[in-house]
Amino acid sequence: MLDITTEFPSENASPSENDAALLDAYSHAVTSVADAVGPAVVRVEIRTSKQGRGSVGSGVIIAPDGLVLTNSHVVEGAKEIRLTDAEGRVMDARVLGEDPDTDLALLRAGAVRDLPAAKLGNSKTLKRGQLVVAIGNPLGFESTVTAGVISALGRSLRAKSGRLIEDVIQTDAALNPGNSGGPLVSSRGEVIGINTAIIIGAQGICFAVASNTAEYVLSEIIQHGRVRRGYIAIAAQTTSIPRRHARYADIANETGATISAIEPDGPADAAGLMSLDTIVRADGEPITGVDDLIRLLNGERIGREIAVDVLRRGQLRTFKVTPLERRAGSAKR
Repeated sequence: MLDITTEFPSENASPSENDAALLDAYSHAVTSVADAVGPAVVRVEIRTSKQGRGSVGSGVIIAPDGLVLTNSHVVEGAKEIRLTDAEGRVMDARVLGEDPDTDLALLRAGAVRDLPAAKLGNSKTLKRGQLVVAIGNPLGFESTVTAGVISALGRSLRAKSGRLIEDVIQTDAALNPGNSGGPLVSSRGEVIGINTAIIIGAQGICFAVASNTAEYVLSEIIQHGRVRRGYIAIAAQTTSIPRRHARYADIANETGATISAIEPDGPADAAGLMSLDTIVRADGEPITGVDDLIRLLNGERIGREIAVDVLRRGQLRTFKVTPLERRAGSAKR
């Protein structure tokens, strides 16, 4: 843990001296983070074809034996991956696993070992206004450091796969193309997010996937080579529930997930669910739309029978469904 404690300005000091002391404290915090975590940040360069087409992003080493976290969209379609650290050392790398649903990927650097590594922090302890530092390679400018604050917590961001990334951190630390995959770091020198997105045309609105999400994805990839998610073989959409139906069924939902298609012989079909059924609760948790259903169908529920409550012609009915593991690229839930 970094020790960035500093003395508060004296009550007897002049305004200029107090300003200087505060500036020194801020500078000390940022430079301490940059010195501690900077060596663990790498440039991620990919080639997607033999003609040399590719792109550049950032990544952060999280284990001395060469485990590197970055964004899934950074390594998408990569035929060749090359990492360059702050000292100019070049390493080949391969993808151990990626999760487009959270825009995260785990890489393994080549034969180099005893690499400088950063520590993942606990993103649940963060507060709005907290100082954060972003390190990466924006627009090809290597080892760039920017600083700002946490603007908001608990944001949701739509991944390219269509799934909502939950618990996203919003920050005003300046990010640009090339920062993707780099770390967002607390003043304690812990990685509390993986920088993932900016809003084109906006200023000071940037996003990072929370470190707790990254830790979950990391553990799933190490254990299974992928992030496992449940699948009941339906297509659905979020729809409104007529108020009289909600009152008659004694439920609080104003919306639910209405089934538009069912895959024959899939878990939902085997359980007796039908098109136009509106799912309002699953495994005891309220379902107010498709995103709730997707979030609930995690790896813990694969192969375990769960109760699914649906509205069918205005009546509440319960079915027992056993989710399977979702196939990669499946559009159904």
